[in-house]
Amino acid sequence: MRRPMTVVGLGFRSKVTPEALLHALAQVGPFDAIATAAAKARALTALLPEALVIGVDVAGVPTPTQSQAALAAYDTGSVAEAAALCAAGPGARLCQTRRIIGGVSIAVAQGETT
Repeated sequence: MRRPMTVVGLGFRSKVTPEALLHALAQVGPFDAIATAAAKARALTALLPEALVIGVDVAGVPTPTQSQAALAAYDTGSVAEAAALCAAGPGARLCQTRRIIGGVSIAVAQGETT
C-alpha cells in the first residue's frame, strides 16, 4: 500500500547553521524530502549533504501564513509552506503551517503518494 509523501519545507537566512536546521527538522516526524526556494537549494544541500533537497519556484504560491520578508524577497507569504506544497505535488495539503524554530521557518505538507 502506498503512503502519502511527506515534505518538510524550510525557509532560512543565509547565516543559518546546520545545527539550527537539524534542530528544526527534529521537531517534525518522519519525512521523505526537504524543500526550499530554488535560490536556496544549493546552500541547503551544502548544509545538509545527506538529505534529499528539492528546490522549487515558490513565486506566487498562495500560503495561509504571511511573512512580509518572504513576500518581498520571494513573492509568497511563506517560503516554507510554498516549498512544501510545491514539492509534495498536485493535491498536496499542509499538515503543519509555518512555525519558526531557532530562526528556521518550517512547514510540513503531504502529497497524494510516494
